[in-house]
Amino acid sequence: MLGGAVAVLATGQIAPVDAAKAVDPDVMLFLFGMFVVGEALVASGYLFTVGDRIFRLTKTPDQVVLAVLFGAGFLSALLMNDTLAIIGTPLVLGIAARSRISPKLLLLTLAVAITTGSLASPVGNPQNLLVAVNGGIPSPFVTFGTYLLVPTLISLLVAYLVLRIAYRGEFQPGRSVDRPADPVDSAGEPPAFDRHLALLAKSSIAIIVLLAGVNIAASAMGDGMAVPLPLIALAAALPVLLLSPRRFAILRTIDWPTLVFFTAMFVLMESVWQTGFFQQFVSAGGLTTVPALLATSVLLSQFISNVPFVALFLPMVLQAGGRPDQLMALAAGSTLAGNLTILGAASNVIIVQNAEKQGETLTFYEFARVGVPLTLLQMAVYWVFLGLL
Repeated sequence: MLGGAVAVLATGQIAPVDAAKAVDPDVMLFLFGMFVVGEALVASGYLFTVGDRIFRLTKTPDQVVLAVLFGAGFLSALLMNDTLAIIGTPLVLGIAARSRISPKLLLLTLAVAITTGSLASPVGNPQNLLVAVNGGIPSPFVTFGTYLLVPTLISLLVAYLVLRIAYRGEFQPGRSVDRPADPVDSAGEPPAFDRHLALLAKSSIAIIVLLAGVNIAASAMGDGMAVPLPLIALAAALPVLLLSPRRFAILRTIDWPTLVFFTAMFVLMESVWQTGFFQQFVSAGGLTTVPALLATSVLLSQFISNVPFVALFLPMVLQAGGRPDQLMALAAGSTLAGNLTILGAASNVIIVQNAEKQGETLTFYEFARVGVPLTLLQMAVYWVFLGLL
């Protein structure tokens, strides 16, 4: 992405002034703040501990899979999905080793949970954030919840059924799982736990929930969004940045490559938009209906990735009217693309790469065997609900 941005600047395809204007400061500030919070949750050991506590409540493979699906799904709606992919991979591999459940099943469960769960909120993934910030939605939390929360919950249940069919041998009647006395990772070592940093990270989560609640209340009273999304993320990051002695270590280890990716993407996609190539699809019609947006988003996101796809198609959708159902179809389709193949989402790649470091993997076929039928079923769920609303 950076190479493409440098190329269009060097060849004069976009003026430096236009390139600077193309970078959206709201998106960049929001990502920075959320990355700080996510890194604090990981570095403190708190997120791993929460996952292990959830696992302690499970007694059967069905309960383990449902706990991963809905636990990771809920957290991915609150945090950026890539953060959960990083911390969740060693967690589910540890669960698989201790409970004698197939690691492939739990890796797939984690990947599907992260992708599907992130759909339910405007802060669950980067493409949702682009739609929320640049789509002119006055109340993103309310709009995403109204259009996408129920179909997301249904889609998680659909994922459970598809996984159960694909790995039916893992769900034998009467089978129970082992639970260790202490939380351990896949290497058998207890995770480091920093109480002070964990307290700050929990404070950050409380700030996110509180300010999101303020926005929802303000929307219910007809006042729109009271607290902008970038301000929510920066406010949440402040406890860590101001009060943690590990602030500089956290700043060094946040996801800087993704911030570079977004900066370059804004420049490159603005250059592509200025060519006028995609605007012709608006006049041709057809690509901005809900079914077309769902299908196009899922397919094209396999080739140009979902975030650049949304950056390209969002102006087109806005030009065609920018109705809430259109914007939610764009968010839903581009996110569901992550369930179709490994290459559909960066979080999938993170899970596979981290798993391979520990001797486990998912092949392209193993992922698609579950992902293709699951994505088709989930698309149908969102199509029906978006059509009803």
